[in-house]
Amino acid sequence: MMTPLRRRISAFALVGLLATAARPVAAQIGGQQAFSFLNLPGSAKLAGLGGVNVSSRDADGTMLFGNPALLNAEMDGRLALGYVDYLADIKQSTAAYVFNTAHAGRFGVGLSYLNYGRFEQVDAAGNSLGEFSVNEYALSASDSYTSGSFTLAGTLKLAVSGISGNHSVATLADVGGLFKHPEQDFTVGLVVRNAGYQLKAYDGAGREPMPLDVQLGTSFKPEHLPFRFSFTAHHLQQLDIVYLDPSQRGQLDEANNEIEPKKTLGDKIARHFVVGGELLLSKNLNLRVGYNHLQRRELRLENTSGGAGFSFGAMLRISEFQLDYTHAGYHASGAANYFTVSRNLSSLFKKEE
Repeated sequence: MMTPLRRRISAFALVGLLATAARPVAAQIGGQQAFSFLNLPGSAKLAGLGGVNVSSRDADGTMLFGNPALLNAEMDGRLALGYVDYLADIKQSTAAYVFNTAHAGRFGVGLSYLNYGRFEQVDAAGNSLGEFSVNEYALSASDSYTSGSFTLAGTLKLAVSGISGNHSVATLADVGGLFKHPEQDFTVGLVVRNAGYQLKAYDGAGREPMPLDVQLGTSFKPEHLPFRFSFTAHHLQQLDIVYLDPSQRGQLDEANNEIEPKKTLGDKIARHFVVGGELLLSKNLNLRVGYNHLQRRELRLENTSGGAGFSFGAMLRISEFQLDYTHAGYHASGAANYFTVSRNLSSLFKKEE
């Protein structure tokens, strides 16, 4: 007979293999997939570590958005609420809650809601027809199971995108695993994110692929150094994720020869990596920094980058509350500010009793 752990391994492995095999290979990743908002970091900590992380394990329940296998006992009973103000009035709200069960494993539930604001609607003659809204949201449920140093987990998601009453719906899944060294502060995480299918496309449009992303990363803290390093590779299912801007074509060099944009192997590899770090000043105060090379290359302007790709953040615990903040550079015209507040509700209920 198969043990519960072996059944979970078989199920998670099967979903992961199907997700990878079903994804058609594309030359670039931008603009070719639906529900790309699912790739946005769902919390201040994720944003502070460069926007992608599958291995930084602590009490922050919002890390289930990065890898469901990061669920652990320190998160039990914790509710986290997040808010982000992006550019041009775009705002994102998130929520996550983690709880443990006696036999079914550790669960996490999440919500991500993105509002793009309101827009004026006009007819073909330019006459105003009023305003309409654009928003997207995803509901998720995660289940994890730990045996010794290994954790396996899966997440099911329902995603909805709406534009002026026209909606698209998709169901997706994440499958993740984590190895935690039994004695040292060293973890390795692997996750297949956003494998799924568009149940309903927008009216008049065909079905589009989901934003599949295979990620592998590690976090480690040297024994006598109060700093935890994180290195994460993303979009491992596809080597070439370089985008060449068509507007660069036609430019001339000093000899009046047309400059032909080229891709290099080094650039192709570098765009897959994100580097993050956490300065562990105390149990109640941490500082974070991150660098995302893909964002740096794709969001910079010709003559300036405006801090694109870099992020800086901090974690502060006050009494029963944990406050996280991150300032992430995305473009020369501005940056995004991430706020997350969390609290252990289990301790609150016990005090009331």
